Amino acid sequence: MSVLDFYVHVVTRGDLLGVGIGSDPAEWEAKVGADYLDVSSPGFIRRDYGLVEVSFQEDGNAWSCFGFNVQVHRLRLDGPSAVPGPLRSAYGAFPARTKFADLCAALTAQGFSVEPDNDSSTTDIHRYRVAQSGARIFVVAEAGASDTSRSGDVWRLSVSPDWWKHVG
Repeated sequence: MSVLDFYVHVVTRGDLLGVGIGSDPAEWEAKVGADYLDVSSPGFIRRDYGLVEVSFQEDGNAWSCFGFNVQVHRLRLDGPSAVPGPLRSAYGAFPARTKFADLCAALTAQGFSVEPDNDSSTTDIHRYRVAQSGARIFVVAEAGASDTSRSGDVWRLSVSPDWWKHVG
């Protein structure tokens, strides 16, 4: 499978390497690896794997994932070191940038619909929604002077069903 196939899988299936919403921290570590940084506060953990950020919430004595992001823009900044080893093994080298047009074409070729889902809080990033899954794709609208982003680059992929139910 290619990196583009990986991105399509994430936004249509809501998982990566077999873990996703509802998986606990140990399951994520078993699949994605032990090279991460946890930032925690009462009832919440954000686990940063570089390319992937995972959010966990505590329910009683159990922790479960309620959302995760694939931070595609970090590939331009950090290069291959941003990619967890298990993802590199499964998908090979990740390019520094992915064009939204390519991702959108791959999604529509598989029968998925991608629709604008913008809000008024920003003009430099556009947000799109995969209709069948609810996943969001954030895309650079205006190239930034402070980094190497270009208009049309995928910025990040967001899988967080509960969050998106509440914000629209």
